[in-house]
Amino acid sequence: MTIRNILVLRCAALLAPACVALGGCVQTTPIWDAHFGQAVKAVTQAQIIDPDAAIHNPSTGGVDGKAAVAAMSNYNASFQQPAPSTNSFVIGVGGSGTGAAMAAPSGGQ
Repeated sequence: MTIRNILVLRCAALLAPACVALGGCVQTTPIWDAHFGQAVKAVTQAQIIDPDAAIHNPSTGGVDGKAAVAAMSNYNASFQQPAPSTNSFVIGVGGSGTGAAMAAPSGGQ
């Protein structure tokens, strides 16, 4: 081998790994940026049964103000403390232990 061939081989041996290493620096983000979010959009659209449901079933008209106020008043009142029950016939509640409310009536058999 001549000296010239040895120099060419040395340059090729140094240049090949440098080219491979610089190949990793190629900018690929424009490709990824162009398709960003497409997978999420595709999965979201796949979960919708009828994308045109709003066209097929238009919404009804709104509620007038008086009915809306009455509905909200009833809704808010449903969270208030209920009135205590005045029912005097309560079995098994309260009392002093074992079956005081279940005792047999006196004066009979």
